[in-house]
Amino acid sequence: MKHFTFFLGAMAAIAGLVVFIAPAPGHADGKAAPNFVTEIPHGYRDWQWISSAHEAGNLNSLGAVLGNEVAVKAYREGKLPFPDGTIIAALHYRNVPSDENNKVFGRVQSFVPGPPTNIQFMVKDSTKYAATGGWGFGHFQDGKPADAAFMKPCFPCHEKAKGTDFVFTRYAP
Repeated sequence: MKHFTFFLGAMAAIAGLVVFIAPAPGHADGKAAPNFVTEIPHGYRDWQWISSAHEAGNLNSLGAVLGNEVAVKAYREGKLPFPDGTIIAALHYRNVPSDENNKVFGRVQSFVPGPPTNIQFMVKDSTKYAATGGWGFGHFQDGKPADAAFMKPCFPCHEKAKGTDFVFTRYAP
């Protein structure tokens, strides 16, 4: 019986040691996961429309803001803070005049989405992204994620919207 107890104790110690020295999940090099979104969420193009955005000036951008089911439900219920699992996508396009529409109107007054510029995401996971108000921020250009240096100013900017759980976009029913 003493040998069996010793054996169980030794196995528990080895298991504890393995857990202690194992790399972080999903990172074979042992580095911590980034605190921003590095993969485009699956199926975002099928999400529901939340609102549209126009940014003038240097950006000259039109945006479609979409949300997954969790986000849309929270928006409709006016639920703040947003629950974990909320994902908000912003698809940005260059704002260009519509020559076809403007011919009909007889003047330049119609603008439409032109070439895509980027896609941005906010992913709510209060544990994984605790350091950034529970939100992971993502920016993708040509399908590639931005690096840590590019992502650094996202949370400080969104902190200005703390009263709305760091989200700028309002629901447009």
